[in-house]
Amino acid sequence: MPVSVPVAENATFTTAPTHTRDIRKTTLPNGLLVLTERMPHFRSVSMGVWIDSGSRDEAPAVNGIAHFIEHMVFKGTTTRSAQQLAREVDSIGGNLDAFTGKETVCFNIKVLDENVPAALDLLTDLVLHPTFAPDDLAREQGVILEEIKMDEDNPDYLVHELFTQNFWKNDALGRPILGTAKTVSSFTQQIVFNEYARLFTPPNMVFSAAGNLDHDDFVAQVAQAFGSLSASSGSKLVRSAAPQAFPHITLKNKKSLEQVQFCLAMPSLEVSHPDRFTVHLLNSILGGGGMSSRLFQSIREERGLAYSIYSETNPFRDTGSLAVYAGCAIDKTREVLDLTLAEFSRMKRELVSEEELKRVKDQSKGNMVLGLESSSSRMSNLARQQMYYGQFFSVEDLTAEVDQVSREDIQRLAQQLFQPENFALTLLGNLGGLKIERADLVC
Repeated sequence: MPVSVPVAENATFTTAPTHTRDIRKTTLPNGLLVLTERMPHFRSVSMGVWIDSGSRDEAPAVNGIAHFIEHMVFKGTTTRSAQQLAREVDSIGGNLDAFTGKETVCFNIKVLDENVPAALDLLTDLVLHPTFAPDDLAREQGVILEEIKMDEDNPDYLVHELFTQNFWKNDALGRPILGTAKTVSSFTQQIVFNEYARLFTPPNMVFSAAGNLDHDDFVAQVAQAFGSLSASSGSKLVRSAAPQAFPHITLKNKKSLEQVQFCLAMPSLEVSHPDRFTVHLLNSILGGGGMSSRLFQSIREERGLAYSIYSETNPFRDTGSLAVYAGCAIDKTREVLDLTLAEFSRMKRELVSEEELKRVKDQSKGNMVLGLESSSSRMSNLARQQMYYGQFFSVEDLTAEVDQVSREDIQRLAQQLFQPENFALTLLGNLGGLKIERADLVC
């Protein structure tokens, strides 16, 4: 029988916008927000502790600290060694994981519904009681330094980083999530404890769970587990201003590469922008919709100029980017660039066809539905909607928004985004004498 723990006087209980999602939320006395979605037809429960900040909230001197802390909590707690953590997770058939992004850090576990108390105990211990032992810290610095080297040897990763660092120049959003060899090597136990204390506070955390669970029982268990977190242990982080995007042309020679890695990008919309569904569909038509997208058909299928060619959006809380990536031979690079710009121009000049728009709408709606068919995806969806929107949307809400996007909306947004003076081009490879000027980026 779970212990009954009173919630705050201002605790809130809400249900989903439609009857199709049983979503409730409660604010605990210390300010921790607990979200649940009951899915009684499932046998699993996924739960996650989300930190509402990531690498873009770090000072330059500690770039990479959020990712480092994410690694370090797995190295042992005040009651369990790293080996004990691993054995106990395996003994309940659980899947324990974590990740760090530009704006979030998440620690999560998925188990059978009968193992929720044990899983919650493990997750609580991991998040609230890490030891950050000096020996473990030194070893993990070595591990992450190797991870940095591994990524720098990956040209696809490297061109992304080159673009990002130059696009959001001198801003934390442009710095790597992993940090640098210099910053990671500088981390001490005191620095780690200080940053942990700054980030892991009730106002900066969300606990989300989805699956076969009861909200009131689960809240009581979380309240007991996280009661040691004081309401006065911290305050909501102060956000920095939205960064300025810098149009740039970056040509970096790397003679060891057989291909030229290509990135053509521009500023785009923040995650909660009213046109977010429009930019999603525009991107799907351009190059994010798989084999049927325009860039894939034009550059790979019709002309055989590249094996990999795609576009993607990267929305953040106050800004975003839209980028096209490709890998091609040096003598094909200018043609790939020209064909990409031609597709930009075409989307500005001409309305997309009804058939093409219907196809990407159906694809997007299908992806939305399929993407919510697990307890782990629902758990993530809950936390992200709370952090970015402060409200919850049903699948019906989302698909209705997709259906409302018109051909004219796509063209209007293309004309807004595809402005040559805002383009950033990054090329990485054995470039020889290749030169690209701003005047070449016309559409």
